[in-house]
Amino acid sequence: MTRRLAALLAGALLLAGAAGCGIPKETEVRVDGQVTAAKSGSASYRRDEPPNRSASGTDRAAFVTNFLSAAAGEADRSYYRVKQFVAPEGRARIQEKQPSEVALTVVRLRESPVITDSTDGTKVTLRVQQIGLLRADGTLMPPLATETEYRFGLRAAQEDRADAGWYVTDPPPNVLLLSDDALQLYYQTHTVYFWNTDRTQPVPDQRYLPLAVPDERRVTEVVKWLTAGPSEWLGSGTSRLPDGTRLINNATGSDGQWEVNLDMPVDADDRKLEQFVDQLAWSLPELEGRLELKIHNQSRVTVLDLEAHRRARPAYTLTHEPQRFCVYDGRIHPLSLGGEASGVVPLTEAVNRNIVSAGFSRSGRATQAALVTTGADGRRRLVVGTGAEPLSIVQRSPGSYASMGRPVWLRSPDAERPQGLVAADGGLYRFDGNAQLRAVPLTVEGEVGAVAASLDGRRIAVIVGGAPYVAAVNLNGGVVSVGPARRLATSLTDLSAVDWAGENTLVLAGSAARPAVYELSVDGALETPLRQDVGARVTHLSTYPLNAVVPFSGGNLMYEANGVAYRNNPFDTIKRDQVVGVTPPPAGLRAGNPTAPFFLY
Repeated sequence: MTRRLAALLAGALLLAGAAGCGIPKETEVRVDGQVTAAKSGSASYRRDEPPNRSASGTDRAAFVTNFLSAAAGEADRSYYRVKQFVAPEGRARIQEKQPSEVALTVVRLRESPVITDSTDGTKVTLRVQQIGLLRADGTLMPPLATETEYRFGLRAAQEDRADAGWYVTDPPPNVLLLSDDALQLYYQTHTVYFWNTDRTQPVPDQRYLPLAVPDERRVTEVVKWLTAGPSEWLGSGTSRLPDGTRLINNATGSDGQWEVNLDMPVDADDRKLEQFVDQLAWSLPELEGRLELKIHNQSRVTVLDLEAHRRARPAYTLTHEPQRFCVYDGRIHPLSLGGEASGVVPLTEAVNRNIVSAGFSRSGRATQAALVTTGADGRRRLVVGTGAEPLSIVQRSPGSYASMGRPVWLRSPDAERPQGLVAADGGLYRFDGNAQLRAVPLTVEGEVGAVAASLDGRRIAVIVGGAPYVAAVNLNGGVVSVGPARRLATSLTDLSAVDWAGENTLVLAGSAARPAVYELSVDGALETPLRQDVGARVTHLSTYPLNAVVPFSGGNLMYEANGVAYRNNPFDTIKRDQVVGVTPPPAGLRAGNPTAPFFLY
């Protein structure tokens, strides 16, 4: 199996994956500006393991960076690696736990470590943002620590030798620190999939696999993740295997012949076992050849060709590339950018008027449209239509609102019971084909500024009180309920817009001293600035979530700031002459700007 498959290109929002596989292969994460872990040539160490204590030589800054990497890798040696950096007299401050209980405190440095010399010795100050707790099962949990600063000392390893390197003295007690740079260097993101509650759609779950894990153990690790269940924040929107399901011995395989043997306390029917094989195939996209699933040593399901199995069962019901649209002069128009094929507005002329923003989606042969319109009073109303194109019969919300964000649909194979979400007047509301808005309770308090739905339709991102949150969604019975919201750590403040850039990545608009647009992983750990000076507050943002079922080579991000629409790849304004079906204004009159750009897929 290929170990290192691709690198994320900072700012490009590209995901790895071959068309038709159903799921992109996992990527080894890289971002601009990461800290060098050790000086080249200072010491030899394996590429997939953090450098040892002496690798930095006499360079104190490099030593601190390496100390914040020491815990990375397989959990059974985390304490050993960290203690090698700590002076012998200080090692008792770090109390060891069993490998299965090891959890690393992941932090983002707000500035470079401050190293000062005084009569009391050399002191190090780290000013940090808490990111999360990385557990041995590869999940990144919300942070438990609240510290914004850590301090410890440094001393020479040998007083009589200037080149002997350094030791940490007085380390933070009972905590294994890991910088977000080290997380990117020594782990690779790995997506596993769990069925939603009605078992109609797989839901991605991001994990971190140490690069030090041998290739032959990857299948075993993934099977253990699947049998243990999803990350906690996804629990309310996903299904688990029967309690007590576990792997018997290790998964085995060679020459394209793979075998997984499970102990399952409750006998599962063939359909659920076949769905577990689907999960396994999606969660190991590089796995090829024959797979046999056994329960209590008895063969139950055999797949002859895993690659063909993935092609026949794509993770998402996508068939065509996304199409771009915008609002111009109160009407929706297609966009034609860079040679891309433009679409056709799926609305009749009678419906296509007085529009401020819109959210479109496709489910089977049906198209779903949610339109935010404005009247003479300036208040916002939601207009909803579903069915065959062009949509001519629509329903209007009975009430009006002073403010309303971009509406989004929760993608589902069930076209008969469409459901969507919208932020209005500081609250979160659900709507259906009848445009009836009903409040959706959240587990956090604050004004809701925006909402976005993932490609699988069972996860949402919301901005509450200017901060980003994610939550699982349950659609059982046609009623939308939202699970506990998880706050994400980001360098941005005062967020104004959000959308999903991929299966496990978001795009956020906010402030980083200046208005900016960032990419952020779904757990808040991996952050990449995309545009650090937008010039004005972003009021509208839309993306196409990149995936391997229907790849997209064009820029997958569009946004609006100060009444001007932009696209990425390259970042440029969207001009009036790129709006399809608009005649030039009469001589002497200034042309308007396209606004509120969005994708239909």
